[in-house]
Order: sequence, then C-alpha cells, then structure tokens
Amino acid sequence: MRKVINQREKTPTPEVLKGFKELLKVYSPSCVVADAQERAGVMRSFMKPIDKKTRFAGPALTVRLEPGNQVDCLDALSVAQDGDVIVVDAAGETETSIWGGLMAGLCQMKGVVGAVVDGAIRDTDETRDLGFYIFAKAIVPRSTHTIVSGRMEPIEINVPIQCAGVVVNPGDIVIGDEVGVTVVPLESAAEVLEKASHQAEMEEQTRARIREGKTVEELLEEFGRL
Repeated sequence: MRKVINQREKTPTPEVLKGFKELLKVYSPSCVVADAQERAGVMRSFMKPIDKKTRFAGPALTVRLEPGNQVDCLDALSVAQDGDVIVVDAAGETETSIWGGLMAGLCQMKGVVGAVVDGAIRDTDETRDLGFYIFAKAIVPRSTHTIVSGRMEPIEINVPIQCAGVVVNPGDIVIGDEVGVTVVPLESAAEVLEKASHQAEMEEQTRARIREGKTVEELLEEFGRL
C-alpha cells in the first residue's frame, strides 16, 4: 500500500442529502433505514458511539490503513468537505489508536459531521467535550507510529473499503445514531430514502394507534408489521 489521495468522484444530490438529514428527526433512523434496505448495510454491533447523543447522516469519505503499520489519517482533511462522514478501515486493530481529540477538532473546523472507525481511538473525553460524534471498535491510549516516525504513509483515501462488515464506497450515505451505523449505497440512495421516509411515517401512525389502545391484531391488520 502507498499514499493515495483521491477526490471523491460522486456525491449524493442535495435533495437526497436533505432527505436523509430529515430522517434524523425520527426515532432510531439507523433502524428505519436498515428496514428500508431489507436489513442490509448494517455495521457490526461492536461499532459503538462514545456519546449517546450521536446522530448524523452524510456522504462517506473513506480511508484505508495498512494492518500493523498504521498512521494518522490527517491527509483525509485535505479532501474533506462540509457535511462529510469519515469512515476508516483500520483493519479492526484494537491496540493502536488512529484518531484522537485534535483530529476531532480539526474535523469540526472542516465541517465533518461524524466519523466511523473500524479500529481504535483515544481522547474520548476531549472528543465528547467538543461534541464531535464518532463510532469505534475500541478505545486505547497507544497512538500510531506517526508521532514517533513522522511518516504519513501508507494510506488510501476515497477508495472502496470494508468497515465493520460493510463495503463502503466514497459518497455512500452513512447514518449513525445511538443504536448503530447503517450505510446506503449511493446508487440506491434515492430509492432507499423514499422507502425509509414511508417506513418512518408508518411507525408514527402505529405509535398513534397504540396510544388509542389498538391491539396487536388490529395493528397487524392495518400495517402488516410492527
């Protein structure tokens, strides 16, 4: 692996992005979108947010690091855009942190709305105080070798990656909340948004019927599912 920094070639339309951000207003948007994709695109359950307030949606800026030779992913900032979610394939490494509080602060300055790291992070106290939302597989004090060696490679940015069991391409929609992370392929984003919006509305109607005292049988007859 060498240093590769690509500009993202494709991004969701403003209308699609706005629609997914609207879904953040409903309960458990990661679940709603997962249902709309027939359970596809859900990252593994070990991906946990460091803050229960976590809630974001945005296009993926992908990063791939080399197993056993991991560096800081500062180069991602050179192509980061307002509203991005940085998704890092850190090979599931749990003993080397590739992300800290200073990176979180720099991301906020660039308008990055969140990050997902299939690996380890640190400085979670600082990151929470900043209000930056991030998921990770593990938390550990040990940093990458960059601060010792000064090296910033190998790293690949805006390439297809696998993160926590899900293939993520640059520009895919990433939805994160306190429940977990769901990824929507860019090419099906508009269709999934339509289905997810319908699903969210149906759930609201179901809640209203529950408050009216409807039985399980009545709910299933009207909505077909719970």
